[in-house]
Amino acid sequence: MTDAKTDAKKQHNDIRDMLLDAAGLSLERLPMLNVLFDRMATACADALRQFATSQSYFSLSSVENGRIGDALEGYEGMAIAGIFQADSWDSQLIVGFDRDFIYSMIEVLFGGDGSEPPVEDERNFTNIEARIAQLLFEQIAKVLKASFALVSDTDFKFERQETRMDFAIIGRRNNLAVTAKFLLQALNRGGEMFVIIPQSALTPLRHALSRSTPTESTGRDPKWAQKIREEVSRTAVKVRAILEQRDIDLGDVAELKVGQVLTLRATPTSRLKLESADQPLFWCRLGQAEGSYVVCLDDQINPQQEFIDDVLRR
Repeated sequence: MTDAKTDAKKQHNDIRDMLLDAAGLSLERLPMLNVLFDRMATACADALRQFATSQSYFSLSSVENGRIGDALEGYEGMAIAGIFQADSWDSQLIVGFDRDFIYSMIEVLFGGDGSEPPVEDERNFTNIEARIAQLLFEQIAKVLKASFALVSDTDFKFERQETRMDFAIIGRRNNLAVTAKFLLQALNRGGEMFVIIPQSALTPLRHALSRSTPTESTGRDPKWAQKIREEVSRTAVKVRAILEQRDIDLGDVAELKVGQVLTLRATPTSRLKLESADQPLFWCRLGQAEGSYVVCLDDQINPQQEFIDDVLRR
């Protein structure tokens, strides 16, 4: 008798799940989804801060249900869309930047001060703008993973980018999806970023997304905070000074022999790079003092300039 009741209850739950899948997801029943997108807005601002000196703000504008085709139609010819693969979800999703977003990011990353009027040209995106979008998509892949870690340990792989929304294919155009829109504000201008996730990818997560998160306590223990600061300041770190770096083939490495002399391009006046944990810190000059080699800190490395140089080299 007990087994019959258990089977009947399981069958009832299966039927209920099938009906929910057919009807689509109700955003009111997924409070965690807004929490995840809020985390994503914060993470985007933090990721951008290491590349730009100007303060930029991201905020969640809206979260809506709709058809994939309807969501993309409004951005035709006006945005760059990135296609991401989430293997553990067995699904793809779209992240896009509209034209104003790209133009604003160009100003921010290349040191603009907002004095120039916003660009209003409706033209094709340039190679530099496309490369900037690609680098941003690579950062967004990390942001997505960190944001959705509360409900799913998922890796998001950036696959490609499209400027024509007809080619931004992640399923049938009439499939249901959740679309989140974010506003960028920087240098008295802004733009929009959008994220489109098929409901079929979120359906297996609906039980985790239906949870309500308790309010986090804002209390702070000053003694504990002081203790943490003291311990952090005593933490030992390793730094290294790099005179020169170059890329060589594996065949050249295999031919290296003991006693072989490698010629460096560096000169006595060349600057060294001081870094810690693969994070560049300062440009230095090499010298001697009391029979030992020393380095003199010459200039702090600017991550924004390094980012721009990397873009221009591609």
